[in-house]
Amino acid sequence: MLTYLIRRVLYAIPILFVVNLITFLLFFVVNTPDDIAHMQLGQKYVTPESIMQWKQSHGYDAPLFWNSESRGLAKFSDTLYFQKSIKLFGFDFGRSLQGRDISSDISERMWPSLAIAIPTLIIGLFVNITFAMLLAFFRGTYLDNWGVGFCIVLMSISSMFFIIGGQFFLAKVLKLVPISGFYPSWEGMKFLILPVAIGVVTGVGASTRWYRIIFLEEMHKDYVRTARAKGLSETKVLFKHILRNAMIPIVTNVVVIIPLLFMGSLILEAFFAIPGLGSYTIDAIQGQDFEIVRSMVFLGTFLYIIGLICTDIAYVIVDPRVRLG
Repeated sequence: MLTYLIRRVLYAIPILFVVNLITFLLFFVVNTPDDIAHMQLGQKYVTPESIMQWKQSHGYDAPLFWNSESRGLAKFSDTLYFQKSIKLFGFDFGRSLQGRDISSDISERMWPSLAIAIPTLIIGLFVNITFAMLLAFFRGTYLDNWGVGFCIVLMSISSMFFIIGGQFFLAKVLKLVPISGFYPSWEGMKFLILPVAIGVVTGVGASTRWYRIIFLEEMHKDYVRTARAKGLSETKVLFKHILRNAMIPIVTNVVVIIPLLFMGSLILEAFFAIPGLGSYTIDAIQGQDFEIVRSMVFLGTFLYIIGLICTDIAYVIVDPRVRLG
């Protein structure tokens, strides 16, 4: 088991390195430092002197990969690739183009994102799996047909409809919850009710249909027929056998959500004025702050790889074949 996990961790290192290299090429080769200086200066006619001055003040005047004017290891360290990309592996995100410390901003803004993402994940998993098991239990009946139809309707409606409709009816008309905002205390929980509810509702359709398909596939396998032949009730078969064997695809589906626990929801945070990492990324894109955008891309990649490793660990726990193999 330990060898299996070590091998998985070693696989993750080159993946992170390649993604980091591709991100660097997109930011500094396709979009050169001169192009970044033009966008930041925001002038129609920019002189070469002003471009060079901006590059020198922000550390963009170094060579890309190799500095022939330096000596020893400085030939590699005095480059844009080392200063802007390699340091990310040590979680040294540097400063934004406005001079703010990016690491400090991330540590501050991750908590509002977690305040939305964790309840949405937990409540969403409970609702989706329960609803899917209910449809699978009553498969082929009117309840199953109407339930699948309801899921398709939810999948066909844009999340913008739920956001705008929720803000209008629940917040403005009925005044049950605030329209937007965030307050970091228990009293501020009222600001999270509406975005969490919308996050759960928008994921019900696709997730429920996915879990329902998984449960129906498990229901037609030999071990289920054996359990029924032994006289076990349908409820015990569903909860004791089918749910346990369906955990592997469920865990695989959950890993996609793990990066969002820290990265936040771009749409929800933007519309509800929540100062999380999602709105932080949106503001950086709109302000063309490539230091922040590049840091958030690296952080998202790292968290996704951590999620994959956690999935492999979960496989070892829930699947004896992986553990014994």
